[in-house]
Amino acid sequence: MHELVRSNDIVLLGAIEALLASANLDCLIADQHISALEGMIGAFPRRLLVRDQDSKRARALLIEAGYGGELRPAASP
Repeated sequence: MHELVRSNDIVLLGAIEALLASANLDCLIADQHISALEGMIGAFPRRLLVRDQDSKRARALLIEAGYGGELRPAASP
């Protein structure tokens, strides 16, 4: 799995999740439960993950949609 975005902004994560779904790209939002348990104080941001084989396409889609500033650094090959 490749981490695309790390954020406490659930609206942002929902928008990105919907964008990826519209392009038939599956994603997983990790750490939702611990983030909710800690009371949304920001200690445990949620992580949006995609399959490794979808990461380049997903990154390009997010950049095109204006979410490029939210992306985590690309993994080294």
